[in-house]
Amino acid sequence: MLKMAPIKVIIIDDEHLARKRLANLIDEVSEFKLLSQCSNGEQAIKEIEDLKPDLIFLDIEMKDMTGFDVLEKLTMEILPTIIFVTAYDNYAIKAFDSFAFDYLLKPFKDQRFFESVSKVIEQIRLKKRQSSDNLIQLLATIEQRENKLKDTHALQSIPIKLGNKISFLKIKDIKYITASGYYAEIYSEEKKHLIRRSLANLILEINNDNFIRIHRSTIINLEYMYEIINSSFGEMDVKMKDGKLFRISKSYKKDFSKKLNI
Repeated sequence: MLKMAPIKVIIIDDEHLARKRLANLIDEVSEFKLLSQCSNGEQAIKEIEDLKPDLIFLDIEMKDMTGFDVLEKLTMEILPTIIFVTAYDNYAIKAFDSFAFDYLLKPFKDQRFFESVSKVIEQIRLKKRQSSDNLIQLLATIEQRENKLKDTHALQSIPIKLGNKISFLKIKDIKYITASGYYAEIYSEEKKHLIRRSLANLILEINNDNFIRIHRSTIINLEYMYEIINSSFGEMDVKMKDGKLFRISKSYKKDFSKKLNI
């Protein structure tokens, strides 16, 4: 009996710990052979084109581009099978289900990983390709959702659930927002609030010119900014009116400088 060739796999995720965890799980699957781990979209496009994997684990929210951008930029005729890795909201999850794409919703359990890959292994062995038409429809559906969020009127408040109560925090009262694992910490004059939401979704929902992302883990309200500090090493920090200091990462420095015309 001929031995089946291993299923060639690439991991695409900009978080080191997320890549490491997926790599460890993949190592437990005898049918898999891990070819590469990509930390950004540009690298992912090159590796997919060069190595031609059978399967990719694709993070949707990355610093340089989204997972959907990666797929749209690929020039190969036959795409690999895709398992999306995401912290997206229920709308996107319903879209994945509707168009028959496997996904892992962060934070996922090991059991969910093995359930997903078992289906994919069977699919690949039977040479059943994910429909390219379904992929096009999925991308269009998610893009329409993102555009709708961008075009809606700015929120006036954010609902905060605490126990059996829901309070409403006014957008104008938010000083800054920081990422904490799969949660967002929202700081106002009065207190800190913790909600399960990604910063990428929050900045779209807030849709307010006073708010800008300065780091993959930080959004600030410019109304609460006190001063900008330039170091001798080319680094740039923002000091808020409450004394809190935030580093502006290289990825967001250009947009920040352009917005403030500095």
